[in-house]
Amino acid sequence: MKTKNILLENFPEELINLKKIALNLWWSWNPRARELFRQIDPYLWEELSHNPISLLKRLDDNDFKALLNNHEFMKEYNLVSALFKDYLNTSKIYTDENTLPVAYFCAEFGLHHSIPIYSGGLGFLAGDILKEASDMNLPFVGVGFMYSNGYLKQVIGSDGWQNSENQNINKDEAPIERVMDKDGKQLIIQVPFIDPPIYTAVWKVNVGKVELYLLDTDIEQNSPWDRGISSHLYTPDMNQRLRQQIVLGIGGYAVLETLGIKYSILHLNEGHPAFALFERIRYFINQGVSKEEALQKVKQTSVFTTHTPLAAATDIYSFENVGSYFKDYVKTLNMDLNEFFSFGINPDNPHGFNMTILAMSLSNNINAVSKKHKNVTENIWKNFLIKTNKKIDYVTNGVHIPTWVNYDLYKKYDELIGSWLEIQDDINCFDMDIK
Repeated sequence: MKTKNILLENFPEELINLKKIALNLWWSWNPRARELFRQIDPYLWEELSHNPISLLKRLDDNDFKALLNNHEFMKEYNLVSALFKDYLNTSKIYTDENTLPVAYFCAEFGLHHSIPIYSGGLGFLAGDILKEASDMNLPFVGVGFMYSNGYLKQVIGSDGWQNSENQNINKDEAPIERVMDKDGKQLIIQVPFIDPPIYTAVWKVNVGKVELYLLDTDIEQNSPWDRGISSHLYTPDMNQRLRQQIVLGIGGYAVLETLGIKYSILHLNEGHPAFALFERIRYFINQGVSKEEALQKVKQTSVFTTHTPLAAATDIYSFENVGSYFKDYVKTLNMDLNEFFSFGINPDNPHGFNMTILAMSLSNNINAVSKKHKNVTENIWKNFLIKTNKKIDYVTNGVHIPTWVNYDLYKKYDELIGSWLEIQDDINCFDMDIK
């Protein structure tokens, strides 16, 4: 399907790569690309918090003519354009073109402050994983939410106390694009099996070579209550949070299905999108396999990463509330409500539907985010793990180095080591004493 950003429709053909680069977050971890935008107007670049879409929107015909007549700028523009093209067309590590992607579902993605759809560590890990997948040419597709009011922005008031403000997203000035349908309108899908109907618009973020699709219920097709589903990250209203997680899991699956994106692995970053596991079961059943076979296929091809060190931080919903949304849906899984609920029951606290238990029940591949966290997690869910004979592994959190290295250090590493980004994963190359 086609995409577009309506503010950049009329753009000088001679500078078209500025638009293409601005609409791909590759610029956010490439110093020369960031410097290219800074050269356009250093003061405006700082004022707009390094948002290239906002910057380009403020340029007029005279500004574009000045850029075209600026020999030094055009020289750098052509170089950065070549680097961008080479990046998109070069396979560095993973080269199998026929492998279906990993579908990576997460409630938040920390990619850049021009897209404030994140809270903290969970989101930054998710964002860095997409960036690293792009660098390694791993087949990935992300699914998350477009939060129109973001999470919150912490500010210090005149009284010295910390306050929280909404960090609203101007969707037409963020490095995102509308996904368009065959009629040239923004793609809007109905979330399956929810009554009354809930609709979501679809946005796309280009993260290098990886596509991230964001769901947005803040559209006129929905009632005010339903529009609010995607208004805030981690809403405190538990009924609204349940609806949020239904839309993310069930609606997120529907988005990929509508776009014709098939995937081989379902990776859940925390338990918020765990209802997507049921959609995968339904998919296999519709392919003609038995419920038991579908369950095994889903368990074998699902990965769950848990982050929280506290059982109390897990989302737990009443059976009555969950049942009110899924009483008809369970029939598509060849289940009744009791069997459906069984996947989310914690043996230590069986009085609610636990989203972490659901994710672990239907995933054979479970990992914590450090060795210490693995030990903590095993202790939290000890009885469940014994009852189900499941194991928890760990993968220590890392970061996407080009995103987090200071620009001055970036240049110093280039000076001392050479093309250090190309060899950053080889520990032997850095086992040296640099004076």
